[in-house]
This record gives sequence, structure tokens and C-alpha cells, in this order.
Amino acid sequence: MAEGGKGRRKAAAARTPLSRERVIRTAIAVADEKGSAALSMRAIAEPLGVEAMSLYHHVGGREEILDGMVDAVFEEIELPPQDTDWKTALRRRTESARAALRRHPWAIGLMDSRKRPGPATLRHHDAVLGTLRASGFSVPMAAHAFSLLDSYLYGFVLQELSLPFDGSAELEEVADGILREMPADAYPHLTELAVEHALKPGYDYGDEFAFGLALILDALHPDEQVTLDETARA
Repeated sequence: MAEGGKGRRKAAAARTPLSRERVIRTAIAVADEKGSAALSMRAIAEPLGVEAMSLYHHVGGREEILDGMVDAVFEEIELPPQDTDWKTALRRRTESARAALRRHPWAIGLMDSRKRPGPATLRHHDAVLGTLRASGFSVPMAAHAFSLLDSYLYGFVLQELSLPFDGSAELEEVADGILREMPADAYPHLTELAVEHALKPGYDYGDEFAFGLALILDALHPDEQVTLDETARA
């Protein structure tokens, strides 16, 4: 039975030619399911129905695959639209980036680690900087804004992915368990937060992202570059 299954996989691979794009997409699927630590040439080759050595005809090795995977994630992120104001454009881009990182939890640790960024990565970064520059941000101020936005984005998604619940039903179960274990009246502010906020109907932790993002965008102004630069040097 095992031999038959292996034979069918090889037959399917023969019908669908192997390519760099297929290797990258398969690697993403493996990482989505098992994490990037599970990525090996053999782990990528197996669902393709080929031997690991066959991959080297299309990619130079694991590092090139990781480069391609990161570039593919950047390809999924909406570029800042040019037909709107810069705050709306960057809000849409950052919300799209959050969605992409939630789809691919392994990506956060790799997004800024690649020494050979691909065309989608470069296009994305250039578009974000271009939006800021076209809106009057100086080069240093555009760098500050980009760094601040992505620090918030990556940090929030990391925290979000680490939470011990997914959705209101699981949150209620976790919160109820914590409240039962806490000594009565020992932590009044935590109890208040849970009862009066987190456990209210319609609460969604993801709404915290929009709140924080709005604060950051409202705080950024291209005409404050001198004040910020002087503060950084002080």
C-alpha cells in the first residue's frame, strides 16, 4: 500500500512539472502546518512526490526557499493605495499585513531577516516609503514612521498568536477558569477588566489592533521631523 501511494505521488509529479514556484508554494504550505523549523528539503519534496535532490534543479537550497517564501508573503500584502490620503493608505496596508502574518505565523521571524530580498519585498518597502515621502515626510521621518508601524504590527501579531484563546467562546472559557482560580478580591482590577470589558458581548481582542494603529497614525506628522530628530539626539 505504501509503495502504491509513493508510486501515485511520483506519477502525479510527472504530470505536473516541477518549478521554483511550486517548490516555494509547497514550502509555505509545510511551514503553515508545521512551522518553519520543520522545513527540510525532504519535508518539501515529500508532498511534491519527488526526491529531495530533485528540488536543487529549481532552487539553490533552503536559504533560497526561505527568501522565496518571505517574498511570497509580501506579495500577499496590499500596497498602499495611491488614490487616498496617507493615513488611510497605510492603515489599509498595515491591516493587510496583519492578515497575511496571521495566515503565515512563521513569517514574522523571517520578514526582515533575508539578505537577498525579492522583488515583492522591495516593491512593498518602496511603496510604503513612497507614500510617506509623497505626503511630505522627510527621509529620516519616513524611516521613523515605517519602523514604528512595523514594530507595532509585528509585536501585536506575535502577542495575538500567543494568546491561549481564539474567539469569544474560548476567551470566556479561559477567563472563567482564571477567575475561579484567583482568590476572591485579590486582584480587583484584573477582575474588573475581565467582567466589564473582555467578557462583554461582542468583545474581540483584534479590535485592540485598530485602536493602537489609529493612535500611531494620528501621532505621526511630517512637519514634526525637527522636534523628533532633536529629541533623538538629546
